[in-house]
Amino acid sequence: MKKNVLVVCCFFLIISCKKEESKEIDEAVISDDSITNSVEFADSKYAEIGKKTLAAMEKGDMDSWMGIYADSAVYVWNSGDSLVGKPAIASYWKQRRANVIETIKFSDAIFLPILVNEPQSVEAKGVWLLSWYKTTAKYRNGKEMTQWIHTDYHFDSHDKVDRVVQYIDKAAINAALPK
Repeated sequence: MKKNVLVVCCFFLIISCKKEESKEIDEAVISDDSITNSVEFADSKYAEIGKKTLAAMEKGDMDSWMGIYADSAVYVWNSGDSLVGKPAIASYWKQRRANVIETIKFSDAIFLPILVNEPQSVEAKGVWLLSWYKTTAKYRNGKEMTQWIHTDYHFDSHDKVDRVVQYIDKAAINAALPK
């Protein structure tokens, strides 16, 4: 019995020490000005730009959709594929929207505009719009695809998008398209 009580006491002592240690770490992170000053919320106008962009894509108004891009923009997918330059991005998406995608709907969108003051790794300084949304596309072959997509937009000093990083499940798209 004494052994069991000793084991239980040791267990609670270990747990309470872990909680105190965790609390100290959390307080240190929260009070570290270098972390809290490296990123802050950006103007909500960037969220509005994101909403308008999705609405233009839904309508098939590709000229309005392209209006946010800088001439030197780069569009990158998580698969490693990319498009470089506004003309290449416009050509790809106009062709895709006119000949492959019959309808596309975006729902449950979340937009988070942030200002990166001090990059922590590979991201660029400046304004980023992080977005998540559910996408349902009906293709011209009659098949449909639904998935959550995450897209990050970086804005240049003229509020034009100069970099897009889009995270998609290409397998879901390929399954809905003819081989």
